[in-house]
Formats: sequence, structure tokens, C-alpha cells
Amino acid sequence: MKRNLRWIALICLMVPMFASYFFDDCFSTLSQIFQHPECLELGWDSADYGFYAGGYSFLCVCGGLVLCGILLDVFGVRIVGSIFVGLMALGAGTVVLALRSGLEPRTSLIIAYVGCMFFGLGSEIAGVAVTRSIAKWFKDGPVAFAMGAQVAIARLGTALAFILAPVLVAQKAPGEIYTLSETARPATFGLALILGGVMLWGIFVAMDARFDKAHGIAAGRGAVKEEDKFKFSDIAKLLTNSKFILISLLCVFFYCCIISFKKFGTSIVIPRFGMELESAKWVISMIPFFTVVFTPLFGALVDKVGKATRWMICGSLLVLAAHLVIAFAPQGVPFWGYFGISLLGIGYSLVPSAMWPSVPRIVPERNLGTAYSLIYWIQNMGMLLVPIFVGHIFQARSGVEAAVGAEWIFIGLGCVAVLTSILLHRRWKDK
Repeated sequence: MKRNLRWIALICLMVPMFASYFFDDCFSTLSQIFQHPECLELGWDSADYGFYAGGYSFLCVCGGLVLCGILLDVFGVRIVGSIFVGLMALGAGTVVLALRSGLEPRTSLIIAYVGCMFFGLGSEIAGVAVTRSIAKWFKDGPVAFAMGAQVAIARLGTALAFILAPVLVAQKAPGEIYTLSETARPATFGLALILGGVMLWGIFVAMDARFDKAHGIAAGRGAVKEEDKFKFSDIAKLLTNSKFILISLLCVFFYCCIISFKKFGTSIVIPRFGMELESAKWVISMIPFFTVVFTPLFGALVDKVGKATRWMICGSLLVLAAHLVIAFAPQGVPFWGYFGISLLGIGYSLVPSAMWPSVPRIVPERNLGTAYSLIYWIQNMGMLLVPIFVGHIFQARSGVEAAVGAEWIFIGLGCVAVLTSILLHRRWKDK
């Protein structure tokens, strides 16, 4: 394999995930507008927004991720990955249609929820296909760096969403109405990005077919030897692998501390640190910008020095410290908002840099699709429930009280993430 081809393949894999992250976070820096449903022609409130955001994980939690991850190992990334990249685009289109439909709020919310379900399942399986493909193309190379670079570019999509969404939906004076088309603009832009990602995925599929032909690989699934083919009995081996279970648990507790936080980030930092929306969006945007810089760097360090579990412990501790700062730092002082989010961004870079490349070390290549899908399935259980709970907190309370109430959820999750990473270190004994 020519070295330059794998980097071209990596670029083709990055763009669909960049687009997916943008679409998923296109309302994150607009969450405060849902606290005033009377000013939205759409008519959704904060609880509705939390319900919609949780829709991303519904089909994933109901078993779709695991089943489709198995299919990924059986039929390969080209067939199954293409189906779910397409499903991601279909779901995003359904959400845009719901936002622009002009239907009454309950009906538009249900349609958008269904669209978000399809988008979420498509996005997660596409993510599994991307991660599995990177493990394949960089098997004998800098796999942690490549995975870190892919994550960094994907999170750049989040950063763009944080910055661009308030520009696309300009802040209005109190009492003015946000029209349907204005509210839908970020999602419409995200859909356009996804369609571009679909095109680049098609290019990768062609490259991957040539890769398999050149390396004597059958049907995109792995080596042609009988012992290397996927077997359903391998699932039981995964579920009895203590290191795999601990990585899965760390994934759900750690990511819920950050992904669910981002959905309500501006609603938290604005009252806590006395910020205007313009400042708040830049503060929240620091999270993905930090990961763009640090995730590839930490990935390269993991490739070079190892000790992956220690990186995971440090990252979990930083995320817990960040939420403690955001919850309890002096009220109305913007410095503490910037400081807390900085810690969150660094922690968000550390754990994935070590966690995702560790999976191929404990799971055979033929089972990577199933393994990553099981991890994402467990993660999505938290991503389904946490936004709903946080949304109800913001519906029942307001201002600083709501922000601190939400932070208690993230602090609790952070404590469990730290404990899980320590248990993983003790079990793995990764010197």
C-alpha cells in the first residue's frame, strides 16, 4: 500500500464525520432560545429540545447499533457503511423537513425526533465503519495518530456549528419571533455538508475495493482464512472480556459529561459567568478547538510511549475538575468559565486519544465492527437519557439555579468515569 493513498483515504473518511458532528451540534449554541417558546414560530420549549436531542440515541439503544455492527463485520464496511451513511443523510433531511413544515409543535417535534433517530443510527454506524476502516488502513502504521486526527477534524465540525449557528440565526430583541426558516438554517447547512460527505464516502468505497483486491482480502471483511471470518460466538467473548466492558463503561460516563453538556453549554455558562451570547458561543467553541490541537498530539504520544490507561485516568480527572469549576467557581467571573472549558477541552482530547486505539489491542480485527458498535451502544444509553433530564431541569428552573442543577448531573458522571478509568488501569496493568 502506498503511504500517500492511506492519507487520501483518511481525508475521505473524515468529511462525513465532520458533517455529522456539525449537524448533531447545530443547535447547541442556540439552546437558550428554547427557553422562550413564545418567541419561536416552531413552538418548542427546552424540554422539547432535550427530547429531540435524545432521539439521536433511541434506535441505537434499542439494539440497532449492535445488530448493524454485526452486519458490518459480516458484510463489510463498503456495503453496510454505505447504507448507513445514506441513512444519516435521510435522517438529517427529515429533521430539516420537520423544522420547515409549519405543522403544530407536537407534530413537528415527533417528525424531527424520528429524523433524529435515523440520523443518529446512521451516524453511529458510519462512525464505526470509519473507525474500523482506519484500523485496517493504518494497521502497521500510526493508528492512534490517524484516529486522533479523524476525531479532531470531526470535532472541528462541532466548532463550526458552535460559531456559525448564532450567525445563521441572528439574536433578536425580546419579543421578536424566530421564523421557521430562520430556526432551520443551521440544520439546512448541516444537511448540505452531509451530502458532500456522502460523495467523499463514495470515493473511499472505490479506494477500499482496490485496497482489498491488491491485498488479497475477500469482500472487505478481512483475511480470507477461515479462522479469520466473523463468528457469532465471538460476541460472547467480547461480553466476558473485562477490559472491553470497562472501556465501554468509561465511554458512556465520560462522553455524557461532554456531549450532553455541549447541548446546553450556553444555557449554563451565560448565567454562571455573566456572559453575553457572543462570548458564550466562543467559550463553548473552545471544547472542539482544543481537541483539534491536542487529540492528534496525544494520539502520537500514545503511539510512542504507550501507557494508555494512565492517559485515560488523567483525562477523566480533568473533565471532573472542569465541571467542579463550572459549578462552583465564583459567580459572574468570566475567567472561570474560560478556565473550566479549557480543562474540559484538554480532558476531551486525552481519553479518546488513548481509548479508541486500545480496542484493536484486545479485540481481533474480524470483530472490530461489533466491538465498536457495542461500545457506542452502551454510550448511547447515556446520550439518550441525560439530555432529557437536563432539559427538564431547564424547564423547571431558570438562570443560575438551573445551570448548577445540570452541573450536578455532570459531576456525578465525572466521578464514575474517574473510578472506571482507575479500575481499567488496575485490570489492564498497562505499564
